[in-house]
Amino acid sequence: MDKQHPILIDTSELNSRIGDSNVQIIDLSESSDYRSLRIPNSMRVSSRELYNGTKPTPGSVPSKEHLRELMSRLGLREGLQVIAYDDEGGGHASRLIWTLHLLNYRCGSVLNGGIQSWLADGLPTVKEDTKARRSHQVDFGNDDSVIANQDYIKARLGTSDLILLDARTPEEYKGISIFAKRGGHIPGAVNLNWLNSINTQTDFRLKGKQELEAMLLDRNITPDKEIVVYCQTHHRSAQSWMMLRYLGYPKVRGYPGSWSEWGNDLDVGIEY
Repeated sequence: MDKQHPILIDTSELNSRIGDSNVQIIDLSESSDYRSLRIPNSMRVSSRELYNGTKPTPGSVPSKEHLRELMSRLGLREGLQVIAYDDEGGGHASRLIWTLHLLNYRCGSVLNGGIQSWLADGLPTVKEDTKARRSHQVDFGNDDSVIANQDYIKARLGTSDLILLDARTPEEYKGISIFAKRGGHIPGAVNLNWLNSINTQTDFRLKGKQELEAMLLDRNITPDKEIVVYCQTHHRSAQSWMMLRYLGYPKVRGYPGSWSEWGNDLDVGIEY
């Protein structure tokens, strides 16, 4: 609906736009360590609002009514750029931007490295939570090209132009760590732990483009394919979705049901 902004921005870009009336900064940090270390002019939102939260598929998309209310509180309107950050490397922030894309709202960006990169660069923080001006323009569209459901995946399993990217740990992927009725992975899926794309020992920024592209190429994850990302609840894999879009992959879908749906469904195939 609006011009598209870069899906990933750095601290210098955000710092230059503090106070811009056409920017709404959203803080999705979860740790109590950062409750008094907010980026100026940021609005606190609980990451729980981005998920349905109902078992057995807590990662599924919330109701339209809930999303309409949330987007109203965020102050969404034409020309507003939403910049999201968190304290964990971009999972929750990316889930918000993915949700905006699902609503056909393209004016969303993730802060590279979140609050950790902001602090590492010595930039100012505040204690106050800044509320957005409520918007009444909340009836947005729907973009099915960014989402995959179980039926979509089952219909395309084994096709040469589809890659399933499992963003969980190797232990989950191999069925050693189990958080559903069954362990393992969707047949044919390749594993790239989302944390491997992040500099977790320093500032939580994404690793360099060449390093990321090499990891993807090593797994035959190429831009000519359609990529469907998943994890347990499409939280970690939302960061993988953002990374792929940042790298220029044109066809990337998130599977919000993820392993909590697939692993609990005894009628679908799995691999170890």
